[in-house]
Amino acid sequence: MYQWLLKHKILIKRTAVYAFMTFAVVVVATFIIFFVLGFRFDTNNGRIEQYAFLQFGTSPSGATVSVDGVEIGDKTPNKTSVRAGQHQVTMTRDGYEPWQKTIDVKSGTITWLNYALLIPKKMTVESVLNYNTVNSSLASPEGRSMIVQQQSNAPVFDLADLSSDAVRSTKLTIPATIYSEAAKAGVEHVFKIAKWDDGGRYVLVKHNYSALEEWLVLDTQDAKLTKNITRIFNILIGSIVFSGTSGNEFYVLNKTDIRKLNLSAGTISKPLISNVTSFEIYKTNIITYIGVDISTVGGQVAGVYRDGDTVAHVLRTKPDKNAILHIATSHYFNSDYIVISDGKRVDILSGSYPNSISDNSTSMKIIATYAIKENVQYLSFSPIGEYVLTQTGANYTAYDIEYHNLSSSSITGAGAVAQLKWLDDSYLWSDKSGSLIINEFDGTNSHVIAPVTTGQDVTLTHNEKYIYSINKTGTGYQLQRVLMILP
Repeated sequence: MYQWLLKHKILIKRTAVYAFMTFAVVVVATFIIFFVLGFRFDTNNGRIEQYAFLQFGTSPSGATVSVDGVEIGDKTPNKTSVRAGQHQVTMTRDGYEPWQKTIDVKSGTITWLNYALLIPKKMTVESVLNYNTVNSSLASPEGRSMIVQQQSNAPVFDLADLSSDAVRSTKLTIPATIYSEAAKAGVEHVFKIAKWDDGGRYVLVKHNYSALEEWLVLDTQDAKLTKNITRIFNILIGSIVFSGTSGNEFYVLNKTDIRKLNLSAGTISKPLISNVTSFEIYKTNIITYIGVDISTVGGQVAGVYRDGDTVAHVLRTKPDKNAILHIATSHYFNSDYIVISDGKRVDILSGSYPNSISDNSTSMKIIATYAIKENVQYLSFSPIGEYVLTQTGANYTAYDIEYHNLSSSSITGAGAVAQLKWLDDSYLWSDKSGSLIINEFDGTNSHVIAPVTTGQDVTLTHNEKYIYSINKTGTGYQLQRVLMILP
């Protein structure tokens, strides 16, 4: 009897312990879940509220972060949680200008402030290469190279290797056997560098001569391997873009048809899209285009085509031939995005690219519509697709896809206005006044970096250590750089 009572007590005690442990696990797990979701006890009002998360990052790292004047413990990269509403964020580091931004956050959200470029308080312009003259320049993707053309009438280019601190220059000369009428007397030749391939090895060069035009693909590793695309296929090429990174595949606008060329195979495709007036490529295989609507007199269409599609997909029709249409596409996180501007109106669509004609009106839905003050002149996405940029003259807007925010700003300085370019995924640059000015997508944190020659390219190196640009000197021109990450 005694043993039975003892066993019974042990069983009750064990059950109680297990029950308490289970209860404790549930309580702790619930607390952790609510904590991860941003719920905090607010000592000011005695209530539990859901906070918002902030993620910080800077280049260089190691900056001190303050939110509403209160310093948070860790250096960048770091994070914190704040109440929903408006906050003033400041990031500072010795030797650098302070980074500041006012943000408005909602409860339960994550706001990424991990793109801040800290600008040195003292910037020194260093000359790395010198030229007698400069006609044009073009940086490769990720800022690993800069190709410079001194004179437009000669197929001679200087390739600057920016991948290390010690900049090296290589002269590239396209052989006379590659381009037409090289030895013909009295012929005026004009060469223009047009575009790098995404791999950073090949460059498209346009050659004008005797009122004619042809396209060459320059191999920057060996100029003798340059190929004359126009001569090989003997077709009229209005515009051309790379497809892939082999330097052998291209999409071209042949009269009003888009075709695909393969140099190594010597093949030219049937028309992939017809009645096209202009087109752009995203990555290596997605084409957006503006064309003529043959079903309506004077009408226009805006559409998208992916390599392998049986037909192009028309996403917008406009019965007005004078309408100013633009289209661009990108991919952000798990969705495809297309933006279409019609005059002053901008529509952003999200979803998946159409797979069939029946999907044209259903696979992508409008997620945002807004209007700007003037007709859109330039339309693009940021490099990773987070922002939609519209520009008209010196005025521009940026729409943040993730946070659904629209900001407006303008390019400062006097002089002619060119299309804004992306310095990295979040910063823009302009040279309107003969000075290199960079700022974030929304116009904030603007800084003058260096005097530059207007119309030449600018690049931030892949490790964000230097910004390279070109400027005139007393005796010619120089490729110059500014150190962005102090030793």
